[in-house]
Amino acid sequence: MHKAFTASADSPARLHLFRSGEWSEASAGLSDAIKAQAKAQGFKGSNGDMVIVASPDGEIADVLFGLGETSDALAVAALSGKLPAGDYKVERDGDMPMANIAAGWADGAYRFDRYLKDKANPPRLVIGDGGDAEALDREADAIALLRDLINTPAQDMGPAGIEAAIRILAEQFGADLSVITGDDLLKENYPMVHAVGRAAPEAPRFMELSWGNPDHPELALVGKGVAFDTGGLNLKPGAGMKLMKKDMGGSAHVIALAKLVMSSNLPVRLKLYVPAVENAIGRDAFRPSDILQTRKGLTVEIDNTDAEGRLILGDALARACESDPDLLVDFATLTGAARVALGPELAPFYTDDGDLADAINAGGAVSGDPVWRMPLWDPYKSMLKSSVADIQNSGGRFAGSITAAIFLKQFVDARRWVHLDVWGWRTPKYGRPEGAAACGLRAIWAMLRTRYA
Repeated sequence: MHKAFTASADSPARLHLFRSGEWSEASAGLSDAIKAQAKAQGFKGSNGDMVIVASPDGEIADVLFGLGETSDALAVAALSGKLPAGDYKVERDGDMPMANIAAGWADGAYRFDRYLKDKANPPRLVIGDGGDAEALDREADAIALLRDLINTPAQDMGPAGIEAAIRILAEQFGADLSVITGDDLLKENYPMVHAVGRAAPEAPRFMELSWGNPDHPELALVGKGVAFDTGGLNLKPGAGMKLMKKDMGGSAHVIALAKLVMSSNLPVRLKLYVPAVENAIGRDAFRPSDILQTRKGLTVEIDNTDAEGRLILGDALARACESDPDLLVDFATLTGAARVALGPELAPFYTDDGDLADAINAGGAVSGDPVWRMPLWDPYKSMLKSSVADIQNSGGRFAGSITAAIFLKQFVDARRWVHLDVWGWRTPKYGRPEGAAACGLRAIWAMLRTRYA
């Protein structure tokens, strides 16, 4: 079980969650000692208010926590992020679904301790057993994997590290895995994956995982696996390069999603496609003005070597479409323009399928994972026009997330496709640690469960 959860506990502390305006009436059933502590500390149920009440022997007996008027589904992260180790059980949920409580609890309790001598000892939430508890545990476990992958620096999470993570999943769930590495990418017709990664010390590679009954509808997942992005010859400044270990965040999202699909035994034929490269500077680095061949047969003029993620995705999307999937989903930490448009927490998604968009929005609403549909505005394809190739890889300053999505669209020939341009990171907020974060994953997972389960 996830290390922030437990099925049962002998004497867990009781958690009481309150929204703003509930305290006066809802506190009537609490003991005089608890109410006295709350009064002394000015507890009103406002966002983030917390009161810890000890038993006579000094153990934590009760915890009051204010949800305020927030619509933040992960608000409980501010609670688990502060509480000491021990077992806790929800006594009063404040009308917050248990799925959101558990997701928020796991979120706030997470610590990346791979390189720390002192390992994390998080507080544990009692979630019970049975199917619902198992589902909560699977989701928390997959998101923890996602965050560990992104938080790991490129020295230990290069293309080979990404392959190792996928190989572990394949072995765990009995999936088939094929890996194409180095110059074999040219033989197998993945020229853009090869071009972007060929200058790095670790060879570029393309991973394809297959799982499930071939008679079930095919679900194709594609993730951008740029283990580190210097920007290439269009070198990033130091500030822009600092977080580029997270540029494989798209691959982390689809690896986590694949784990959820397989561990839940979702009735689909799963195909996972991950191109993994490091965009490095070297004597063999691809250059601005180079013209690349592609698996799709289009030619691409390189306007900017720092727009590399869409190149490797182009080959991967073309490959994914060759088996005519029922649904194609890609995740990528693709553009800073997406953050300018929607900020760090709201995940933009692109699709031409209105029914699919509605289903993703519904998944975001039920999971509390905010997403926002953005337009695939076809007139902006003119920004990608090249005089010497079929298309160029950068559309300039304006509408950068949209033009990146339009670029990807040129390589897609699928019945249903959605692209998510995510950050995969967050700044510290409400008790949640800075670092890797799942963006849009729970919304997509909720949609997939509704669609296929």
